[in-house]
Amino acid sequence: MIEEILLEFLKAIARMFMNPLLYMAIIMAIFLGYVRVKRERKFFKTRILWGWTELVGLIKEGIWFALIISVLSLLVGLTQSIELLFFVAAFSIFGLILYNFHLLSPMVLIGLSLASLMVMNEEHWSFEIFGWKIQGLDVFEGAAVTCALMAGILLIAESRLIKKYGVNYASPMIEKSKRGLHGVAFFTKKLWLLPIFFVVPGQAIDAYFPWWPQFSLNHQQFALVLFPFLIGFQQITRRSLPLDVYPKLSRAVWILGGLVLIGGLVGYFYPIAAVVAVFAGAIIRLFISYIFKVRERRDVYAVSARPNGVMIAAVLPESPAEKMGLQAGEIIRKVNGREVHNELELYEALQINAAYCKLEVLNHKNEVRLTQHEVYSKDHYRIGLLIIE
Repeated sequence: MIEEILLEFLKAIARMFMNPLLYMAIIMAIFLGYVRVKRERKFFKTRILWGWTELVGLIKEGIWFALIISVLSLLVGLTQSIELLFFVAAFSIFGLILYNFHLLSPMVLIGLSLASLMVMNEEHWSFEIFGWKIQGLDVFEGAAVTCALMAGILLIAESRLIKKYGVNYASPMIEKSKRGLHGVAFFTKKLWLLPIFFVVPGQAIDAYFPWWPQFSLNHQQFALVLFPFLIGFQQITRRSLPLDVYPKLSRAVWILGGLVLIGGLVGYFYPIAAVVAVFAGAIIRLFISYIFKVRERRDVYAVSARPNGVMIAAVLPESPAEKMGLQAGEIIRKVNGREVHNELELYEALQINAAYCKLEVLNHKNEVRLTQHEVYSKDHYRIGLLIIE
């Protein structure tokens, strides 16, 4: 029995590579890296992160979340219908084509998918694709509960990914304010792919895909599916720094995930509660994105040229600037004891002591701190600083 189940797990992993969503996500991750590097070179003549960073992080950054969710899904028995997974994949592809990652929150994807199944069931619609019949479901027979529970768990995973990795992908770009001054906006567009094991009723696909991994449990047929669940995130900040905005956004998503989970648990006794949790959760998740987007529309920039020093727009990874703890939004007032007000003065001051630099920095709390570090010949000639003038 154990050997058979292990074999089905291996088959499920192999079959994941037949899902077109996997390849579209890979292509999009490559494209995101290309666009980001091109944008950074346009404004700062250099890239901040390696061009393949988005692709490397596509699965790597979410793999532990995928493993934990898979274990919960299998142990708790959150059986998902193959029809639901079909619509999740379809809406994920639709979001990628539209290039709108607000639609790629798991809450929104599951909400749209559940709504589609309810409408199809109510109108008695069905269709075939590649010989596979898709039809509506009565969500009050358990589908809504498992959808709400899975959506809540995935929302919590989304919140943790935003908090842990969102700031890393905040790419600076120079904009001009209404007063003609230069300011820096930080733009993040990121995908995470979570390969998650789901259990689906075996009879749902046995007639169309007899080679699909299946196993029996108490004489009931089930199938294992490794589904590449896509989580998208996009945000732009102007009046606030990403390191201030993203934790707040993450917290809001985390709270919503908890509420949806509670709705799913209540739905075990009152199915309507799970339905409400899914649809209300999808609407609220879009509203959260809208609120944070509107807040950052104001023509005020947290990072802009200042008369009291050189404003840091970004710091290159593994550079002396990063090792000194410098961050975007901080102001360098003195370099090697000399006051600086622009890029030329910064460069000239660095040459006073080319092997060692001492900086006086005004941090985000308007407090002065001193920092210093060795500079080697292989280091960036401006110690890894991107500044705004």
